[in-house]
Amino acid sequence: MRWSEAHIPTLRDAPADAEAVSHKLLVRGGFIRQLAAGSYTMLPLGQKVRLKVMGIIREEMNAVGGQEMVLPTLHPAEVWKTSDRYDLMGENLFKLKDRKDVDLVLGMTEEEIFAMLATELFSYRDLPQIWYQMHTKFRDEPRPKSGLLRVREFTMKDSYTLDIGAPGLDRGFDKHHESYKRIFSRMGLEAVGVEASSGAMGGSESIEFIQRSDAGEDWIVTCTNCDYRANLEKATSALAEIEDGESGELERFPTPGLRTIVALAEAHPEMASPEQQIKTLVYFVDGEPVLALLRGDHGLQGQKLLDAAAASDGRPGRPEEIRELLGADPGSLGAVGAEGLRVIADLALEGRVNMTTGANEDDWHYKGVDNSRDIDVTQWADLREVTSEENCVECGHSLELWKGIEVGHIFKLGTKYSEAFGAFVQDEDGESQPIIMGSYGIGVERGVAAVVEANHDENGIVWPVSVAPYEVVITVVRVDDESTRAVAEDIYSQLQDAGIDVLLDDRVERPGVKFADSELIGIPYRVTVGPRGVSESVVELTERRGLVKENVALGEAVAALVDGVERHRFGI
Repeated sequence: MRWSEAHIPTLRDAPADAEAVSHKLLVRGGFIRQLAAGSYTMLPLGQKVRLKVMGIIREEMNAVGGQEMVLPTLHPAEVWKTSDRYDLMGENLFKLKDRKDVDLVLGMTEEEIFAMLATELFSYRDLPQIWYQMHTKFRDEPRPKSGLLRVREFTMKDSYTLDIGAPGLDRGFDKHHESYKRIFSRMGLEAVGVEASSGAMGGSESIEFIQRSDAGEDWIVTCTNCDYRANLEKATSALAEIEDGESGELERFPTPGLRTIVALAEAHPEMASPEQQIKTLVYFVDGEPVLALLRGDHGLQGQKLLDAAAASDGRPGRPEEIRELLGADPGSLGAVGAEGLRVIADLALEGRVNMTTGANEDDWHYKGVDNSRDIDVTQWADLREVTSEENCVECGHSLELWKGIEVGHIFKLGTKYSEAFGAFVQDEDGESQPIIMGSYGIGVERGVAAVVEANHDENGIVWPVSVAPYEVVITVVRVDDESTRAVAEDIYSQLQDAGIDVLLDDRVERPGVKFADSELIGIPYRVTVGPRGVSESVVELTERRGLVKENVALGEAVAALVDGVERHRFGI
């Protein structure tokens, strides 16, 4: 491609609302343009990168036996009602009606449709299967932001394993785990797999692949010593044991004006340190009130509460709701004597005695609380949010918290969807068994943005060869010089013949403008052809990563470029 004929609308300034580096550089470099909040056009450069990412994904999925399909995006709402996800997905699911007043949705994922297709499998001999697609998805994000990192319309590679029995699911899950590591490595990412919540997807196990980045929205917990890694929504840690002594009598005592954990601890240090207090939070999960109990010095991790309650939606109770429910304001709340309410208590409270909690009357608390005796706990669960001050649950060493971008997610779904849609097969004994499913997703455009977040400098993007829009750019210093132009055209022709994706910068522009543009859009290799070099039979080769320059004999330039490109096509 000749730059003079290409549509590469580079900009000097980034959008005023752009915060993420990838958002700024992809707009400035002429890769994307925003149509509306969370909706982007992929311009020619962006589309070339997108297709190369999709090519890597397709190659790796095919390598593990994946079979590609294309499913509809417009779904009958009845399908999602059958799986109980029509309401579960809440406002994230785009819902509409057609001219016949039939309820429809825009698919945000495709477990339901693939499960319906699986009803055409009849025997264990038809299994295992790996089916996948790369198709548009829609999610009504409340706050789309950061360019391609959080959008409302995007391309997802979603694949599904179909098998019979847990060992088959494990094999399919492990295949995808290894495949994803290869995909992200080839894209120039250093994504790591971390334990994660399955959320509304359901299932027994899930792993997120996270690229470390300050632009990410996920907080990750990792051990500084061992391989423990988990999303903050799933992470746990080791806690020091606390000696409470023998269980005492429950006693109500006045606490006028003491409405916080800290205030109560300062007023009664002998019996109400934060570790000795029970924090009572009122939440509404799927519309029903729940009391969440934690140690006074611990914070609630909201997704853990939803997972424990098997709920999809939750919010803190409002002051008027809390008073109507318990008869007191926050700061004086407790679960002692609470009847008819679901109580979910954090595991750190299990077995604890001689604790302090609110008495559900303003300015009054209980002391001597024995959790097993005085509180009717409906469910014990891990609810607390891990902090970096705590230690690893596996080896006891210190933990680190860092931000990252989720670039992939794999789930063990189990039989939830196959049972809902009647996808059963006959096993070896002739018995009918539900197909066991796994689900595996990669957001393509988010992956593009993550590559930029991980590969850039002060001058612009530094694309890995494997996903770069062009592998080589030829910068013609003087387009009006015949000998310079002829040499550049010859190198251009030879590189094309060698299968190199090459861009010839034949614009009538100052050399500084051309250099700045090539560095902004991040092409891995640049060959600069100018009158002085041609007269000396040399050209300048520049590697974008590090801007390393060297003069190369004219007759050796093409071979050097081809060698560099081919060595890095399968990784950085």
